[in-house]
Parts: sequence; C-alpha cells; structure tokens
Amino acid sequence: MTDRVALVTGVSRRAGIGAAVARRLADDGHQLLLSGFASYDDDQPYGGDPDGVPAIMADLTGGPHHYSPCDLTDPAAPAALVRTAVERFGRVDTLVAVHTYSTSNTFGNLDAGEIDRHLIVNVRATMLLIEAYAAAHDRGAGRVVLFSSGQRLGPMTGEIPYAVSKAAVENLTQQLGTLLMHRGITINCLNPGPTDTGWATPDDQAAAARLFPGGRWGTPDDAARLVGWLCSPDASWVTGQVIDSEGGFNRYG
Repeated sequence: MTDRVALVTGVSRRAGIGAAVARRLADDGHQLLLSGFASYDDDQPYGGDPDGVPAIMADLTGGPHHYSPCDLTDPAAPAALVRTAVERFGRVDTLVAVHTYSTSNTFGNLDAGEIDRHLIVNVRATMLLIEAYAAAHDRGAGRVVLFSSGQRLGPMTGEIPYAVSKAAVENLTQQLGTLLMHRGITINCLNPGPTDTGWATPDDQAAAARLFPGGRWGTPDDAARLVGWLCSPDASWVTGQVIDSEGGFNRYG
C-alpha cells in the first residue's frame, strides 16, 4: 500500500482513535491528510491534547503527511478537505471518518440546537465527505471506513441525539455498500465499543472493566488495527458491513 493516500478526520488528540488510525495507516505506507477540530476537545471535560497537532504529526512514520484543521459544521468543509488531499497528493484512495460530535442530551430535556449539531457533524458532514471522496476517486481500489457506537445493541438514553445520528451512519453504510462496490470502493462501519481515550473517570473505567471478559477496556490501537485491515487489499470483498469489535463487552453485566 506504499504511496496510497488517506484522508482521516477526527484527529486532534494523541490519545484518540483518530490519531491511532493515522499512526497505523502511516505505518502501512499511506500518505495522510489529517483533519480535526481541536477546540471541540478543548471544551470537553477531558480536555484537548496539551502538545497539540505537532505532537501527533511527530508520531507518524513515512510521509509526507499534512494536517488541515476543519470545522465540519461548515457545509463546504467536506468537499474542501477532499480537494486539499487531491491538490497536495494528486489523488485520494482512502477515507476514514473518525470525527464525531457527542454531548449529553436526555429525553425530556432535548435541545433543538444540540440535535441539529449532532445531525450536521455526524450525518451531513459524513455524507458530503463520502460524496466528495467518491467524485475525486478515479482509479484503483477505494476504501471508506466510518465509525459508530453500540446503539443497536442497547439503549444510550443519556445521549439520544448522538445515538440517533450514529444509527444513521450505520444505515448510510448499508445504503452505499452496493452503490459504490461497482467502482471498487468498499464502505464499512466500525463500532469499537467502549474505548479508553482518556474521557472516562477512573471510577467509570473500573465499573465498566468488569463487563469485558478480558478485564480491560478497548484501546485506540484495537480499533486502528481493524481499520488497517479494512483499508488493505485483504478486505476487498467486505462492504456494507457494521462490524462490532468490542472484546466481548456485555452491556447487561
């Protein structure tokens, strides 16, 4: 896969899944256009990466690689990212959409603005990214990997807009699996299960760890290894699938 070009969104923290995916694809020989929106993480309880984008880029092997910050609430942003990849590298072979918007929003206290932001970032931006990628992809095998959560497998009552938006991402995967396959482009969606990216408190981690048969949470590298395989030639016959990679996680104890 030397010299293949990948666009990866949702890269803003070294502890995050996006950065782990970037490291994996770089190790596999991809040239990378990475994108993220650091101010979103800065506003979260877990906070952003204190060393920022330079530290993320320093972890990557190979290259050249490029970082382009992007606010995906802008409807023009998805196409602009794809255009940047093509202008810088001449083409784009792979799209991995790790970006997400997630806030607590419970039934009875639903906020219209928060519902809209979840749908805009998680659904609209993802649809527009794939459309722009497909228009720009003009040769060879293509790969699209999206990210979901376990909302099919159990309720997420504290994050209803998030759960609904991710259900749409899963359906989008199924809709486009057939549509894109005739062009040699596969599209799959990964549910990595609860993953230790630094957002959970120690008490949360301890409480949930007992629900994993292996006694630990998932790691970003667990997700990145599967992404690496889905982006490889070995996965050319897999498309339109939602893959639950949760280490046997038992939601109901």
